[in-house]
Amino acid sequence: MSLVTSYLFLGIAVFLGVTSNSFAKSAEGFTLIFPSIITAITIVLCMYALSLVMKNIPMGITYASFAGLTIIATVIVGVIKYNQVPNLYSMIGLALIIIGVLMVNLLGNK
Repeated sequence: MSLVTSYLFLGIAVFLGVTSNSFAKSAEGFTLIFPSIITAITIVLCMYALSLVMKNIPMGITYASFAGLTIIATVIVGVIKYNQVPNLYSMIGLALIIIGVLMVNLLGNK
């Protein structure tokens, strides 16, 4: 698997992670069956995609990238779907997460 393919699977893992997070909120504490099932399926597929990424990208960098990107994407979904707008301090923290993900991926292997 090439590095480009690994990053493609990382993107898929992020998408599945965000999907899982969104359905977990909709599951209302896993009391609703359909969102609960979707949450379980997407998190398992997400972990599988991450395992493929870790064949080429070190585990720490994989997980740091996955976590950071999933957090940012989940916040965006929260803003759009649930009208949960972060305050100034949250926005600063999110910007620092983005900077951290960029540093880990662009400078972490040097």
